[in-house]
Amino acid sequence: MFEWEGADMRVAIAGAGNVGRSIAQELIENGHQVMLIERAAERLRPERVPQAEWVLADACEVASLQEADLASCDVVVAATGDDKVNLVVSLLAKTEFAVGRVVARVNRAENEWLFNDQWGVDVAVSKPRLMAALVEEAVTVGDLVRLMTFRQSEANLVEITLPGSAPYVGHAVRDVPLPHDAALVAILRGKRVLVPTPDDPLEAGDELIFVCTTEVEDSVRAVILGARPDGAEIPAQSGGEQS
Repeated sequence: MFEWEGADMRVAIAGAGNVGRSIAQELIENGHQVMLIERAAERLRPERVPQAEWVLADACEVASLQEADLASCDVVVAATGDDKVNLVVSLLAKTEFAVGRVVARVNRAENEWLFNDQWGVDVAVSKPRLMAALVEEAVTVGDLVRLMTFRQSEANLVEITLPGSAPYVGHAVRDVPLPHDAALVAILRGKRVLVPTPDDPLEAGDELIFVCTTEVEDSVRAVILGARPDGAEIPAQSGGEQS
């Protein structure tokens, strides 16, 4: 993983079909700059995502990617409906343009084994919302990223990567006063997946996975990062109980 310290990212998306446009819209709404690369003129529909930069080009051609200035992008998303194209785009992005983060769409399950670092792929996934979230998750330490929405319960699966300055670093899970309708369900620490217990300590760099309602997302973020809505800091407390 790498950290991006600016307010937004520049993201190139190869493939402007339903999946590509969905990812683009999600990222634009979250303040990122998006370039959509599409080789089929009939699918070049800028009016569908007017905030994006649209480029008519073949993302499998090095010259086209050079003209689109792919090297200036922080993330490349290979989102076409053709796995072969997505692999070529991923490989070119990583080896020819040294893009830091490559997220690739897998269309056919039997091809999933190919989508690895040898082909330049950092993350292989199939769901558009999850693809958008994984793009952001890699570069937004200290912010809340919504990974998934559970429509029936109106709850969300969200992630916060814990910065070293967070008030509860070094504290036990039991000390974190989460609001009602929020639960810490997993801690991702390096290559480990931890099911949190009240006595587990939190460490800088932990990826904290919560299930919570939309209404309390801001409260969860404020508690974990130690900031009230007015910007005032919230000091860490010892001996508190987890709601």
